[in-house]
Amino acid sequence: MAAGDVGPDKILVTDLDGTLLGGTAADRRRLRDTLIRHPEVTVVFATGRGIESIREVLRDPLVPQPRWIIADVGASIIDGADLTPVTVPQAGLRAGWPGTERVRAALRYFPALTYQDEVAQDGRCSFLLPPAGLTPELIDAVGRLGCSWQYSANTYFDVLPAHANKGNALVLLAEEQGWSMDAVLVAGDSGNDRSMFGRGAHGVIVGNAERGLLAAVPVAQAAHRPDLPGAAGILAALRDLGWIEPDYPLVVGYHRAPITWTPDGWRTPSSPNGILPTLNSVFAGDLRAVWAAGVVIEPDESAAHLDDHDTGLPLAFLPLTSAEWSGYFHRACKEALWPVLMSQPHRLRFDPAAWAAYRAVNTRFADHISVRAAPGATVWLHDYNLWLVPGRLRETRPDLRIGLFHHTPFPEPEVFAALPPAAEIRASLSGLDWVGFHTEVFAERFLGSLTGLARPPRVGVHPLGIDRAAIEELARTRPLDRRKVVGPVVLSVERLDYIKAPVQKVDAIAELLVRHPELRGALRFRLVCPPPEPGITVYDETRKLLERRIEEVNRAWGFGAWRPIEYFPESLSFPEVIDHYLDADVFWVTSLQDGMNLTAKEFVAAQAAVGRCGVLVLSRHAGAAERMAAGALLTEPNSPTDLVETLYRALNLPAGQRRERLFCLSELLEHDNPADWAADIIAAIQAAGRSQAHRAA
Repeated sequence: MAAGDVGPDKILVTDLDGTLLGGTAADRRRLRDTLIRHPEVTVVFATGRGIESIREVLRDPLVPQPRWIIADVGASIIDGADLTPVTVPQAGLRAGWPGTERVRAALRYFPALTYQDEVAQDGRCSFLLPPAGLTPELIDAVGRLGCSWQYSANTYFDVLPAHANKGNALVLLAEEQGWSMDAVLVAGDSGNDRSMFGRGAHGVIVGNAERGLLAAVPVAQAAHRPDLPGAAGILAALRDLGWIEPDYPLVVGYHRAPITWTPDGWRTPSSPNGILPTLNSVFAGDLRAVWAAGVVIEPDESAAHLDDHDTGLPLAFLPLTSAEWSGYFHRACKEALWPVLMSQPHRLRFDPAAWAAYRAVNTRFADHISVRAAPGATVWLHDYNLWLVPGRLRETRPDLRIGLFHHTPFPEPEVFAALPPAAEIRASLSGLDWVGFHTEVFAERFLGSLTGLARPPRVGVHPLGIDRAAIEELARTRPLDRRKVVGPVVLSVERLDYIKAPVQKVDAIAELLVRHPELRGALRFRLVCPPPEPGITVYDETRKLLERRIEEVNRAWGFGAWRPIEYFPESLSFPEVIDHYLDADVFWVTSLQDGMNLTAKEFVAAQAAVGRCGVLVLSRHAGAAERMAAGALLTEPNSPTDLVETLYRALNLPAGQRRERLFCLSELLEHDNPADWAADIIAAIQAAGRSQAHRAA
């Protein structure tokens, strides 16, 4: 290394057999993925293997790529980039080596020795030797050759150049590369690793190590002695040193975060959905967990940005390119899965290339979660965007307890079966311990779609509530004299989506004005409708039709400054949304399908907090209708006539009935906040996981 060059931040020097290659495939995968995620940790192999055997090891996809290799029990130093010898330090290690033929000739009189002809060797001689054969005479014979020796696993006897061992090789390599031993962690499990300890580096002896190594190495030289074997033991030491982030007993998986990356830095999503505020609330408590989320960031942008946010949330980002996100989310999720979930199979557009992107992202997401999940951890997934994650996790991390909550509706089994990859999805979902829904209907449909599975997950119904206390406090702090509107206000707050029936509402307003012209100049339909994120073309037709119909209705009926439809195609702050809730005489929810619809609950909480008596018109197909039917006016959004008539009824309800209905809705509104809801679900996942493990045993 040239003067002034700066070495790597951290160096992991690890034995292979029994150490890096030890433990389960899941642990090895976690270690590999962790090291990929931490390029500042340079990997060095320190092994008894020769170069040809190492080439075989490097074909293993679970093996991290080494920058340097100490091979042949310390007789060789190899550049990991091109597998060529590093000649200067290697020459020092091999000084005085008499050569293979002379060593074999001198030791041929020891019948207990069996030379390993099948093992490729360079700069050393490797024999098989039972413990009884390790005699003083053999040791003296090696000494007369001017050589050293190593004996490991009560089996392997290596004759080496006098100065060759893993520890000396490490010191020479560190001197050449300019490494400080404070930045080195050595890891081993057998006797031939002993020489790496006591060199000033950090040390870990993994859980499956030879007793002789544990006895020979003072604790001060290898303070890290986890019970975990192989790769898991290395991971534990890396975490204890603070070189990698800790793993977590709970990992929450949702495909997006509450912030998105833009060329101008982190921004709040333009169209936040109900799950994001809910998860924000969940993580606001004292929760020892991490939120695994995708983020769109191009490869040429600095990965350092991923930690440069001020949310205060424990976010673990999975970087995805815009092309990956487009295939996965814009096309597979929104064009194939979403229409089926919404019981609109005629809108299904299945593209095998997009599905391949969905599968690839789910695989990466599962591995991303696996690396962060502690042994026996609970994984709580959210929604259809991660449907293939359970299957991958069950395969690679059978120790995990895995649950999935569906915030969306679930279709009838025959509609679900319309998906070309239905069998693949069903197989993955069978890897769940628990799955949850907002309503009994959705839960029953799900179970019907998984009929015939040998190991169906447990199913729970947990309707999601709102942070009622926070909404009530905010409502009471808003200016109460801000309303200057004359005439009734009908309000809808929803993202742009055909499933929310926005065009049907505009048509219903036009028909209402035809039937009741006395409402002209008075009625205002206020549609707060943030657009979807850029790139979701499946909603373009809905947006164009909606905006055309708004323009047509306003042109046909408006006069002076009055327009029947006030359109807000933008995201508003939550205090602004609360202001709209307090302005409204009628809150109009017309979803063709809906998992819950939290805006209906927010409207009720805000109105009740300040003594208002607005009317809730609620779609029969919203999950909230299962509980709120007694106080709401239910509407059938598939019937244009019902839309008009129910809205007109709401506008003309006597004041006494309005107050009674809002009081009823307020009483029906759950008082459990999202944190309590989450705690119940996490407990259900853990209980189901223990039950499944007991049955499997």
